[in-house]
Amino acid sequence: MTIPTTPSFSLQGKIALVTGASKGIGRAAVLALAAQGAHVICVGRGQQALDEVCAEVKGLGQSAEALAADMSSMQDIAQKIGALPRVDILVNNAGTNIPEPFVEVTEEHFDQLVQLNVKGCFFVAQQVVSRMLANRQGGSIINMSSQMGHVGAIQRTVYCMTKHAIEGLSKAMAVELAADGIRVNTICPTFIKTPMTEPFFTSDSFKQDTLTKIPLGHVGDVEDIMGAVIYLASDASRMVTGSSMKVDGGWTAH
Repeated sequence: MTIPTTPSFSLQGKIALVTGASKGIGRAAVLALAAQGAHVICVGRGQQALDEVCAEVKGLGQSAEALAADMSSMQDIAQKIGALPRVDILVNNAGTNIPEPFVEVTEEHFDQLVQLNVKGCFFVAQQVVSRMLANRQGGSIINMSSQMGHVGAIQRTVYCMTKHAIEGLSKAMAVELAADGIRVNTICPTFIKTPMTEPFFTSDSFKQDTLTKIPLGHVGDVEDIMGAVIYLASDASRMVTGSSMKVDGGWTAH
């Protein structure tokens, strides 16, 4: 009987692109990918913050470069992402949220969330997939979704809408691109301790209400996302596509 071989999580020789790379989940994804040997292209709006992340990676003896670009700008996406000769792994992480009651959502806020969370995500993926198809080496697309891509929540109508859109987009991409060896999956975190979520937890009532919805009883840390990124980026998940990896402490199991 043949003894099965444990799949490798190594990303040696791979080129990874992470958007929203300067802080929070994006920074954690950069460090995780680099630790497994990938060269990481760190994308974000702030050059200084990107340089700091790259310095962290290089301080660990790994490889990274900064690419300052606005992922809500179609021009930046076309000119800067489109100019990259090769990308094997995409962590499509750039996104934002503006929590507010449904009846108070302005067109400006609506457009801001849709522009970055949906349109930006779509066209970044389009540029990266074009490189993957040209190089004929397959690849892994990881679209950063949310538990809010599977449920609804108070004061998050637009955010929930955008993340549900990412779930549908990812499934359709997975089906269309499978024949070319390109896998497409989402990671769906619960509330993770990041600069974006910290202001939410200044409210005791919000914190208490949130914890009652998480069976594990605590919010997540960025380290909880790093393993999911490595798994979906590596050959360990070679038969996984069109799936949603929920890192939500059980929120959506209710």
